[in-house]
Parts: sequence; C-alpha cells; structure tokens
Amino acid sequence: MKTTVSRIAGHATDLFVDGAWRKPASGRYFASYDPSTGAPWYEAADGGEEDVDAAVNAATQALQDAAWNAITPTRRGGLMHRLAALIDDNKEDLAQMETRDNGKIIGETRAQTGYLPDYFNYFAGMADKIHGEVLPINKTGMLNFTMREPVGVVGVIVPWNSPLSILATALAPCLAVGNTVVAKPSEHTSASALALAELCMEAGFPAGVVNVVSGYGESAGHALSRHPGVAKIAFTGGTDTGRKIASNAAANLTPCTLELGGKSPHVIFDDADLERAVNGVVAGIFAAAGQTCVAGSRCFVHESIYDRMVDRVAARARAIRIGRPEDPNTQLGPLALQSQLEKVQRYVQYGLDQGATLAAGGGRPPIKGNGWYFQPTVFSAARNDMKIARDEIFGPVVCMISFRDEADLIAQANDSVYGLAAGVWTRDIDRALRFARAVDAGTVWVNTYRSASFVSPAGGFKWSGYGKHNGFEAVREYTRVKSVVIDHSGLGRDAFVIQLK
Repeated sequence: MKTTVSRIAGHATDLFVDGAWRKPASGRYFASYDPSTGAPWYEAADGGEEDVDAAVNAATQALQDAAWNAITPTRRGGLMHRLAALIDDNKEDLAQMETRDNGKIIGETRAQTGYLPDYFNYFAGMADKIHGEVLPINKTGMLNFTMREPVGVVGVIVPWNSPLSILATALAPCLAVGNTVVAKPSEHTSASALALAELCMEAGFPAGVVNVVSGYGESAGHALSRHPGVAKIAFTGGTDTGRKIASNAAANLTPCTLELGGKSPHVIFDDADLERAVNGVVAGIFAAAGQTCVAGSRCFVHESIYDRMVDRVAARARAIRIGRPEDPNTQLGPLALQSQLEKVQRYVQYGLDQGATLAAGGGRPPIKGNGWYFQPTVFSAARNDMKIARDEIFGPVVCMISFRDEADLIAQANDSVYGLAAGVWTRDIDRALRFARAVDAGTVWVNTYRSASFVSPAGGFKWSGYGKHNGFEAVREYTRVKSVVIDHSGLGRDAFVIQLK
C-alpha cells in the first residue's frame, strides 16, 4: 500500500477506529487548509464524544484480547520493525503530506519522515528488554520483585507543527510496552495521523490497538481527556491548552505527560566561534518558521559582541529564501495557520510599541497569492521584560538581548515562566557546565542547537510541562510498576505478623 497525497487531496477522510474507517457520528466534516495558498485541500471528519467513546472502547477491547496482550514482547517488537519498514517505504509521500498540511518546507519534513523508521526501530528493540527488578527486601524468607506493565489505553493529543513526529514520540514507546492508543490530531493537520494508523494495520497490529479520531479540541480533545477509560494522556502543545487537559484528566486522576510552551534562551558568549553561533541562532529560530516549542527565541549576547552578532544574524535573516514549501530551494515557508500569522503580526507591533528596533523583517514578504508567509524577523535593543521576550510567539521572531556577565545572564535566562530548552556557545567548558547546571531547562545544548535523538530524554520544567519523551524515560512514562511479595519461609501467618512488628 502506498500512502499517497493524491488519495487525500480533494477528498473527505473518515475516522480510523477498531481497524476500520468509520464515519463521524455527527456526519460532519471540516476543511483543512494548505498554508501556502490559504485554500482547502481535503476535509477531515468532525469527531466528537460518541466517536471518542467508540475508539476508547475498541482500544480497551484490544487490551483484553489475546491477539495483543498474549503475544510476546519480541513479537511486539517485530510488528514495530515491520511498521518502521512501511514508514520507510512511504516516507516521501508522508513528507509531502506534512508539507501540504502545515506548510513546513519539504527539506524539513523529509528529514523528519526519514528519521521515523529509526525511531520505531529503536523502541522495537526495547520491547523485550523492559523488565522489573528483584529487591533485597529487609525480611527473611521473602522474595520481592517488580514488574513493569502497560498502563492501558493512552490518549495522545497532537499539535499541528510536527504532527507525525510528535505522534511517534508517544506511539512508539506505547506500542513497545503493550499499550493501546487513541490519537486526536490537530484539526488543522489530521492527514498524517490517519495515514500512520493505516500503516499500523498493514504492519499487522490487531484492530483497536491504534485508533485516530480527528476533530476539534473543544469536542474530541475534551472528550478524550475526560474519558474514564483512558489511563494516560500525552499532550504536546500550548500551555493554556495543557492546563485544560490536565484539569480534565484530574477528574479521573489520570496522569499526563505534557510538553508545553517555551521561550528558550540561546546564549552567545564573547569567546564563541561566531560563525558557528550565527548558524545556530538562525537555525534555532527560523527552522520550521519558528513554530517549534524549543525555538531559541530569546538570544542573549555578551555586550562586547552584541552589535556584531545583531548585524550578522540580521544579514542572514534577510538572505533567507522564502517560498513555496514544496520547493527544495525554499528555506522558509508559510506559517501553518492564518491565526498564527495574525498573532505574529500583533507581537511585532508589541515589540515596536515597547521600544525594540527591527533589525530585519517585520512584515509580509512580496509573494503572490494568499499564503500565510511572514519574513524572518530580528529585534535588536530588546529587553527581557518586553512582551516579545515574555510570551511564546511561535513564529520567526527572535529578540536579541544584551548581557554583562554570567550572573546577569543566568538571572535573565531564568526570568521566564518557561523551562523547556536552552543553548550556549562558548569555548570554555567550565563556563558551559556552570550554565547547564544553573539554567532552568529540560534540555541544554552546548555549541549546537536543536540536536535531538530518540535516545536522549526531552521535556520541560515550570510552564513547559512535565514528563519525558525519548529513551528509557519514555518507557517509564507509559508503564506502571507492580510489586510482588512472596513468603517462602514456611513459617505461617503468625510468624509473618511477628516479622512485621
């Protein structure tokens, strides 16, 4: 089977529940728009509470069926290896689908879909290596061991900026440990999640193991996060939405993994390799048009090199090639949503109103058509107390902020409600380690930025959420630990009671 863009373009997509396509109970569909043209290109099913309930019931039944819960961990890993191979076979079509759906340039979506087979293969290899421990309990004649079990049905709520990659960060470890999944993609980018669910069926996963309910957050997302049959929620997206999901989940004491907003400090010391640092700053903020949680949107530069860095970053920003995202020569595509374009425009005005200076960009580029494009924008003379430095803009806008010394830097860098990521450029390893220890960030990069690996745990602090993706930390997120205690002393219950005293 080939997951082609042409199978979706101009058509309506149904829900994927219990291994089959299902029409929404409402009978309604809504348009998904191509950001490069502003025109609709397919319709997604408007799923709601009834559809979510059906999907959770299917996932619950799959948990109870021997076709899933009685297969060996090695067999689960084998299914995941087959899924990885199918993703590899379809990676170009999946990349084209992502680019059409959210406007990310084809070079980036190809890199992401090309990375996914390795991601699933990594967790496939982990499937039969997840185990408990034998504990040296402080009682004689007793054996105590632990087991790691799947938590159950996991609700995965996916954003629009990197829908397929972010779905994989939850789906891969969930499948490796034996959970079942109900995914709710963003209403703006449903196509790739549905395509991946179909590939899961082709790989041989039993019906009900992977389900996808498209729909709006206030209907399908609300129903999924409040459903009593869901054992865990995984959400990536904005902090305000994360709060709502956590509140909904709390009604059933359902735990969550939340990767939320960021306003990451990207630091350049005066001893840095400036050319490499400029490359890092440009890639750290303008990749994905700034629509990434870890975007290095607050660039702190030592005062002695501040003017040089502003000039270099601004010159690079002005040289970025803006164009249609499917063109391999394009370096910056459109923003994913019209509402996101309008938000970026508002924040540029906030920056100007509060006294920052535009060193580059700040407006719409001269591109024909109705696409949601915005120039890569560099603010100089920015301060950490400005609105553009406090709020997550989620667009191609960087604030260049001066600092005096390490103490001043740490005070400014940590003066944020967010704590997702940070980067530092310096030749002094002692300084780099001091920064890494002092900064409030779940990931710290030294002389690089946005270097990710499926082995390396990722997740934030403070308003950036809690829980981890990637590596064995992800396995811990999607398993529960059971402790088993066996009395093999032969002493009987009375002796056991005495031992407890």
